[in-house]
Amino acid sequence: MRERLALVTGAAGEMGHLLIPALKLRGFDVVTVDLQSLSAELAASCRECVDASILDDRAMHKLFAKYRFSHVYHLAAILSTKAEKDPGLAHRVNVEGTFSLYRLCLQQAEETGVAPRLLFPSSIAVYGLPDATEKAAQGMVRESEWLVPSGMYGCNKLYCELIGNYLSRDHGAGETAVLDFRAIRFPGLISAETLPTGGTTDYAPEMIHAAAKTEAYDCFVREDTRLPFMTMPDAVEALLRLADAESSVLSTRVYNIKAFSVSAGEIREAVLRQFPGARIGFEPCAARQAIVDSWPEDVDDSLARRDWGLDPRHGFAGALDEYLLPALRERYAGKAPVES
Repeated sequence: MRERLALVTGAAGEMGHLLIPALKLRGFDVVTVDLQSLSAELAASCRECVDASILDDRAMHKLFAKYRFSHVYHLAAILSTKAEKDPGLAHRVNVEGTFSLYRLCLQQAEETGVAPRLLFPSSIAVYGLPDATEKAAQGMVRESEWLVPSGMYGCNKLYCELIGNYLSRDHGAGETAVLDFRAIRFPGLISAETLPTGGTTDYAPEMIHAAAKTEAYDCFVREDTRLPFMTMPDAVEALLRLADAESSVLSTRVYNIKAFSVSAGEIREAVLRQFPGARIGFEPCAARQAIVDSWPEDVDDSLARRDWGLDPRHGFAGALDEYLLPALRERYAGKAPVES
């Protein structure tokens, strides 16, 4: 039986804080790569933690020479807001770093006959509707529709999806190694464990964290802005379910997922019911609003539900009442959340 050994890139980020413990509970040993050091508690649970960039070819080749990974979770990325400010860096990390990782996985497949399952967090940023009016008219979007991203981050993610798909096919040219690529287009993610880190959908968690800390917050999108969202625990569970699925049940290699679709105004109203004194206003940023207006207000996740059993635990009310609010009240009564 193959060793259950997972490589997690970008492990010190928001998702890594929940993914690593979840992998450990499933019997995996974990090796991590990130420019930032993991917390002492997380690092102690890993077989090895490497403080390096995924662009460090020497470090990455050394890891693949040392280990035979059964799974690779490629979380490392430059997120949407920073990608717009520095598109060159975004391309290097999000595209060149990802392609280098693909090649290392293919090399392992050539040497062992078995490719690691490569899990790729993509994003609703791959979509590109022309404006808010068309967005509202379109409603729910399927995986194959409106793939004309308006931002650098979305361009990076869509390209990596396409290349991952390409390298996962047997082209009949005598090549025996193929990639086992699996991607999820994540909606906006809301976490109680970590602070938001620069995503364009982060207005939702920022609003909730600010209210819990009794800090004023001016939301950078309009009140009527609507997007699909999901809690971080549900997002990690979805990633693990896709990783566990047999290849024979996968009808595609790229899946939409979501738990609920909600407007910024509805989030504010729900937060105010819990924190009546919260100071939440709206000061839309034109550049960020334009990007969000190009993303769908809802996505069709029926393929994920059918193929590998996507079943989010938290709807909007549950995300607040069962997950976020109890955790944030406890956390801010003592210490601040982890900055990732």
